[in-house]
Amino acid sequence: MKVAIIKYNAGNIRSVDHALKRVGVEALVTDDHKAILAADRVIFPGVGEAATTMKYLKERELDRLLKELTSPVLGICLGQQLMCSWSEEGDTPCIGIFDQPVKRFPEGGLKVPHMGWNSLDRVNGELVPSELKGTYVYFVHSYYVPIGEDTAAETTYMVPFSAAMQRGNFYATQFHPEKSGDPGELILKQFLKL
Repeated sequence: MKVAIIKYNAGNIRSVDHALKRVGVEALVTDDHKAILAADRVIFPGVGEAATTMKYLKERELDRLLKELTSPVLGICLGQQLMCSWSEEGDTPCIGIFDQPVKRFPEGGLKVPHMGWNSLDRVNGELVPSELKGTYVYFVHSYYVPIGEDTAAETTYMVPFSAAMQRGNFYATQFHPEKSGDPGELILKQFLKL
């Protein structure tokens, strides 16, 4: 199986690559359109800032390429947010796979960014199996996607939000499967089986 990790200015590419190696997969880290189109699975990682990242993706036409992919695609953290329609972070138009806005956590509540372990309260989809309901996974983010029709798992930090999303062949997690121990490894294996 060919797995491509989209190469751009994301901070978690190396940790995603190492997590895949732990489950026996050698991935190709690339921004080459032909290599991405030839992959059986595509991972769109992300740690960073929305506006700068979208600029980078647009300059290389990776935003358009992502929307056209027919193989299973997994967005992680900022990857999930950029797959949405718009982000409050820098008033940024995003890729638009999920018709959802991305919002900043409200001021005056708990600490932002949200860093740490939260449980998956509701699970509904192919990516996050039902046995992971109530399991804790690792989050690091200041922005979130509200609950919507593409929500595949949810959690709460100040407000309920989409911990995972799914639409057709597009899957995404706000949490970091590569940093979530056994549950994260199970989710990566599940993605590779889709």
